[in-house]
Amino acid sequence: ISRSYYTFDDIIGSHPDFERVLNLARKAAIQDSTILILGESGTGKELFAHAIHSASRREKKPLVKVSCASIPPTLLESELFGHENDNGRSKLGKLELADGGTIFLDEIGDVSLNTQAKLLRVLQDHEFERVGGSETVRVDVRIIATSNRNIKEMVQRGEFRQDLYYRINVVELRIPPLRLHQDDIPAYIQHLVARLNRKLGKRILGVTGEAEQLLQSYHWPGNIREMQNVIERAMVTAEDEVITYKHLLPLVEQPGAGGIQVGDLMPLADMENILIRQALARYGDSVEGKKKAAQALNISLATLYNKLKNSS
Repeated sequence: ISRSYYTFDDIIGSHPDFERVLNLARKAAIQDSTILILGESGTGKELFAHAIHSASRREKKPLVKVSCASIPPTLLESELFGHENDNGRSKLGKLELADGGTIFLDEIGDVSLNTQAKLLRVLQDHEFERVGGSETVRVDVRIIATSNRNIKEMVQRGEFRQDLYYRINVVELRIPPLRLHQDDIPAYIQHLVARLNRKLGKRILGVTGEAEQLLQSYHWPGNIREMQNVIERAMVTAEDEVITYKHLLPLVEQPGAGGIQVGDLMPLADMENILIRQALARYGDSVEGKKKAAQALNISLATLYNKLKNSS
């Protein structure tokens, strides 16, 4: 049995695409419709699920999470529906534990076709039998499902039941990846620093302008979850009151790509600035380090100083 740990007040984002999703989630929360939350790993799908439950009429009832991807298919069915032994003893499944509340099916795309059929019956008739049992169990649950996979394509390949897809996709929330609403990054930074200060017992005031620019230029394949990890690691090692680009640069570099992915587009000046910062992080900020950085970048030392002056 669990409860909701987040509300809509914990969800930050002012980009129009993100706000559209947030507004739809608020409207859907007060209804009782099944919700499918789609998005890449780390975009905040679980945060949305918690917030929806908190704003629903079921808020005082349980929110029960099932991590479908982490439970072997052979065990997931009994985890969801419970089971009965030969001696007549029964173990309640997560659906019964969530009765009256919400069941949160995280990564529903990993559920087997056989278990999908039983879930469909729960959505249609609100009933099922435990594994190994014959007694029909009735439940009143709201289902919130998430996936980072393309369920529609899975339906076309026969990997996901079309009838179940229509049932769980009454309301679809498609959370945009962080790289598509990078204007929200400064607000995320401020929120994460404040929260992590409490967790770590630190007094970090924030990040420098150069550090913020680096974070906004990075493509964030792991989205907000990756950003939280990066900032926490930087705060653990930071000895000053602010986080600088030197703290962050080693944490966002990708092998062979220097933190910049092929296909990413940004102003040339921004890319140039990132490369200069990476070179200085590698060779140091001393005069000798700057000479080596300029040599590595194939520019003169005077040009390097000029670019540093213009970017400050």
